[in-house]
Amino acid sequence: MENRFKRDLRNYPLYFLLWTVLGLFYFSQGVTQRLVSHDPTPWWHYLLAWLLGVYIWALLTPAILWLGRRFPLERRNWLRPSAIHLLLSAVFSVFQLFLESALYSRLHLFPSAMKDFRGALAQLLVRGFHGGVFDYWIVLGVQWGVLYYHRYQERSQEVLKFELQASELESQLMSAQLNALKMQLQPHFLFNTLNAITVLVRQQKSRDAEQMLGHLSDLLRGVLEDVDAQEVSLRRELEYLQLYLSIEQVRFADRLCVEVSVDPETQNASVPQLILQPIVENAIRHGVERSSAGGRILIRAAKINGTVEVRVQDDGPGLSGPYSCEDQGIGLANTRARLRQLYGEDARLEIENCNGGGAAVTMKFPFHDSHRES
Repeated sequence: MENRFKRDLRNYPLYFLLWTVLGLFYFSQGVTQRLVSHDPTPWWHYLLAWLLGVYIWALLTPAILWLGRRFPLERRNWLRPSAIHLLLSAVFSVFQLFLESALYSRLHLFPSAMKDFRGALAQLLVRGFHGGVFDYWIVLGVQWGVLYYHRYQERSQEVLKFELQASELESQLMSAQLNALKMQLQPHFLFNTLNAITVLVRQQKSRDAEQMLGHLSDLLRGVLEDVDAQEVSLRRELEYLQLYLSIEQVRFADRLCVEVSVDPETQNASVPQLILQPIVENAIRHGVERSSAGGRILIRAAKINGTVEVRVQDDGPGLSGPYSCEDQGIGLANTRARLRQLYGEDARLEIENCNGGGAAVTMKFPFHDSHRES
């Protein structure tokens, strides 16, 4: 409270300026009345009288502001403060008129109407008491208006702050969910690869096991370089895929044939990191592994009307019976969940049988240029 009172004192020049403007306004009214009534009183009497009155109010303004903070009007408690301020407004009005009367008699203003202090006080009480009460409430009204505006600004800032925090928390939650999906996906792939290496070791195919370990090391090194990235360029994603296919090529040798056809426009498209690996792994497991002669996998990517469309197709036996979300393994389930987290309703993952045999998984999501975003 003391700091606010000191701030009121620092704002004194502003108070005097505002009261001066009000005094000059009243002076113009008094001069107009003087001209109409042909009053012989010199004009400077009116000017000095009005300025004295408003400057006394200017001196009283800090005290009124302090009382306004001391007895604030609130919705739940307005009757008692209103009564207090009504009484105070009458006291301040009488006190201001008392000082003004003393100055009038001292400066001999309006000598014909106010010959002495008592006469001046009587005249001013009749003419100015209600105006003084009104001036007191004007000061309070301005103060409450400013306080209300400041509280409104503070509430608005708090709302913006909470909205920002909520947005940040939502972003963090989304990132945490995506990271959880990635952490679930990568160990799944890693365990499958280590299991394949174990099988090779048991079959005494140490050369193949060493080769697979080398490819796995290269893949993990590449993934760790972008460990914090939720999205990478399609070009980078295809590099991951080639490292993964090198591992699978050790297992299947000539039985695995992979064709990649990518539209040059999509090379820089942003795609979820490691989005292709689980889909291709699923195609190998359900297509190539089930055929003694092996199989072929086609990977295509194109930009269609601002949308990236990535299709992975195998030539295996295809899907048996109706396919539901419950039939998905970890890889496809996580892929669908990651697409939904990153792109919402703008992303789709479709699984279908192909006319010539085999199954196809198609992903569609908005095109974003990874170079521009970086």
